[in-house]
Amino acid sequence: MLRDLVIVGAGPVGATLALALRDADLDVVVLDSRAPETASRSDRSLALSHGARLILERLDVWPRLAATRDAVTPITSVDISQAGGFGITRLVASDHDVPALGYVVSYRALQSALDAALAGAGIAIQFNAAAKSVGATPAYVAVMLAGGNADPITARLAAIADGSGTLVDGIRRERKDYGHVAITAKVSISRAHGGRAFERFTAEGPMALLPDGDHYGVVWTMTPERAQQLLALADDAFLAALTARFGAPFEGFVGVSTRRSFPLALEIARPTIGTRVVVVGNAAQSLHPVAGQGFNLGMRDAFELAHTIIATPRDALGDGPMLANYAKRRLPDRVAGIAFTDGLVRLFETDLPFVRWPRGLALTLLDALPPAKRAFARAMLFGMHR
Repeated sequence: MLRDLVIVGAGPVGATLALALRDADLDVVVLDSRAPETASRSDRSLALSHGARLILERLDVWPRLAATRDAVTPITSVDISQAGGFGITRLVASDHDVPALGYVVSYRALQSALDAALAGAGIAIQFNAAAKSVGATPAYVAVMLAGGNADPITARLAAIADGSGTLVDGIRRERKDYGHVAITAKVSISRAHGGRAFERFTAEGPMALLPDGDHYGVVWTMTPERAQQLLALADDAFLAALTARFGAPFEGFVGVSTRRSFPLALEIARPTIGTRVVVVGNAAQSLHPVAGQGFNLGMRDAFELAHTIIATPRDALGDGPMLANYAKRRLPDRVAGIAFTDGLVRLFETDLPFVRWPRGLALTLLDALPPAKRAFARAMLFGMHR
């Protein structure tokens, strides 16, 4: 049986693609390695841009998510600064006519809201269906499932949205290891955060404090050796180290929980399209968490792909011109997002005095020049290429 589209992965990016196509007259099958009624193996926090919220609103997912208790925390302002040097930029939502610059969202709550929307739209997910590899001919694409017992799923087009777990003919992944890891943790505070987030660049790497419910979520970059030392500390000693490293302008950490670490790397799919196949989200690019660009870039991948599919006649679905058109439309935003994130890491990884001064000047000028500040904020809200 030849389907129109097979979506590999029913996480937020794959689900967004499926929901954006719910009114199209297409035969779509969604595959996911999860067991039925399993939102996620573990919860974590995601940084959603205002643009990502608009996508979820169009899919009728945002109201359900926003109504979930403790699932969404608005970011009303962001302070950007560097340790050991002058210069600070502050972005405030009210200056840009938006209710929030972004949102910290529970991954589990988001996945549950998306699953409910898929069920409500009559879009079935084939669970326990982990894709092993994808091969294609000029006429169709075949998705082979792990386990070897199921027949391949054939379709005109396959969209891979399951991260990097599926091998796709003609698409390779390039990896750049940053040589650092990020510690994440939940930190209790002595006063209300008021929706204020902090992005601080230090000699060890970027740090972020993101308002999350009644606490802050911490993302702290460092060497693997330093991370092992900090994860082994007692809570009080960890908080003292966090306060010392973060420094001004923040103090008042009173508790910590859920400390974890993960390696930091840049992974890029080259190209993002193959014969009757396209990769989106983390399968297309996995970025450093600085500035929170990666997830939002993936959401835009899915939404743009849906528009391209809807505008394509069925008999041309998945052919070379259709995929080339999608890749061309996504290229500026994708390249800008990758370059911006990687550039920030490179710009602030050096702590020499002659580098700190121009960085401080740049932060000061950004804060003092309204047109530059508006352009920077718009990139954070809607993407790097608009």
